[in-house]
Amino acid sequence: MRLRIFTEPQQGADYDTLLKVAKATEDLGFDAFYRSDHYLAMGDSDGLPGPTDAWITLAGLARETSRIRLGTLMTAGTFRLPGTLAIQVAQVDAMSGGRIDFGLGSGWYEEEHTAYGIPFPKEKFGRLEEQLAIITGLWETPVGEKFDYDGTYYQLKDCPALPKPYQERIPVLIGGFGAKRTPRLAARYADEFNVPFGSLEDSERQFGRVRAAAEERGRDADELVYSNALVACVGRNDAEVARRAAAIGREVDELKQNGLAGSPEEVVDKIGRYGELGSTRIYLQILDLGDLDHLALIADQVQAKLA
Repeated sequence: MRLRIFTEPQQGADYDTLLKVAKATEDLGFDAFYRSDHYLAMGDSDGLPGPTDAWITLAGLARETSRIRLGTLMTAGTFRLPGTLAIQVAQVDAMSGGRIDFGLGSGWYEEEHTAYGIPFPKEKFGRLEEQLAIITGLWETPVGEKFDYDGTYYQLKDCPALPKPYQERIPVLIGGFGAKRTPRLAARYADEFNVPFGSLEDSERQFGRVRAAAEERGRDADELVYSNALVACVGRNDAEVARRAAAIGREVDELKQNGLAGSPEEVVDKIGRYGELGSTRIYLQILDLGDLDHLALIADQVQAKLA
């Protein structure tokens, strides 16, 4: 089981804070540093000092880290055009020496689109399908050949399909709870399928759908990596768990029900139950980015036991 650190910077974090967390992620032996792709805070947070852009952040971290993988859960498809997004991701992959993973979703948070003047189209899933076809198509086009695409939402003509990523293939992540279209999309394009903030029952059901879709497509379902994203709140004792829960505005019982909360032993046990369903990566949503001792505790008493 691999543990990855997943941050939500729109809730209030500047680049320097994210850099500290990314360096701690690397130093403590975690597998990867990920971030969300949002421009507006959610809930009661004031979001100060303001949003950071996901791919600009990852470009900076690519030059200031050396081992961990870097990625998004998930890049919002509504924020960027697929041609320019393919260039951005390929460039950051080169800047990192081939350590980028590419999570792409349709985009969903209408309020942030309204706040920053970003169009929020009605038909988002169809656009996502075309974006995946274009971005992977551009990366896979041999050097010297051109790429054309004539879709409902996007048209490309005589595109040189450059630059190429550093990696031969950038891993593509797709996630969600859709019963039909999402599993089919994952079966076609994904290297990894992620269930975000889902229960054991949700995960078992959705992993099963994706495996069935892969087999229907003639693909070995075991080729895909299956993963979960879950909020983390770990403490050496009940008082420490309660303090960390209060710091992120959550209740301990709710966190234990819906996330990974409690003592290291409790968290190791629950992660093991996700592992029994086929999950091999857990993205730990860390909401208090100033509490680096939390990461150290997880590394020492959760990650070490899983290894």
